[in-house]
Amino acid sequence: MAAVKHPVTIKGVKDGLLFLFDDNCPFEQVIGDLTHKLEKTHQNILTGPLIHVFVKLGKRETTEEQKEQIRTIIGARGNLLIQSIESDEPKAADNKEAPLQLVKNIIRSGQILHIDGNLMLMGDVNPGGMVTATGDIYIMGSLRGMAHAGCEGNDKAVIAASHMKPTQLRIAQVISRPPDEWGIGDTYMEFAYINNGVMEIDKIQHMHRIRP
Repeated sequence: MAAVKHPVTIKGVKDGLLFLFDDNCPFEQVIGDLTHKLEKTHQNILTGPLIHVFVKLGKRETTEEQKEQIRTIIGARGNLLIQSIESDEPKAADNKEAPLQLVKNIIRSGQILHIDGNLMLMGDVNPGGMVTATGDIYIMGSLRGMAHAGCEGNDKAVIAASHMKPTQLRIAQVISRPPDEWGIGDTYMEFAYINNGVMEIDKIQHMHRIRP
């Protein structure tokens, strides 16, 4: 007898949890099964420390509104942090083709802002706050929390801020050195990038060296 295929399958992976969505099921059925698992059948394993979540949509074409619905349901669990929502559809290889989304807000402690594409934040990221993007992150303010650019594996992404005092930076899978080792100044807008697998910090006016 063939095994029943569920609309949503949750698997443990090295870095957290993988949520697999059946692309043959109606979206409403997937959302219903996701909600049921998070509230009922899987609530015991979805409590405790922070868990990174990776969502795979299959070949389904998903709108931004539907992705936001997924983020809202999963984000309602305080210990689940979405790292990526991606489909099997081919994506533009060049990160510069990704859209730039402008957000005017202050990201406070405990808040998480995620953007598909490049993020331009007009505001601060306070300690305990976090911003993530599949592309670049540009912060026209103080970055004093956490930032994760290229969160779906793009190691060409950069993180720039007017005032760079983060608790942690991450580009793709590369995590920054401890803050006291950066030697970051207060005068210039700076950016972080990956150089030979190591995260480096430089003044924003030198970005042309890696982005001709």
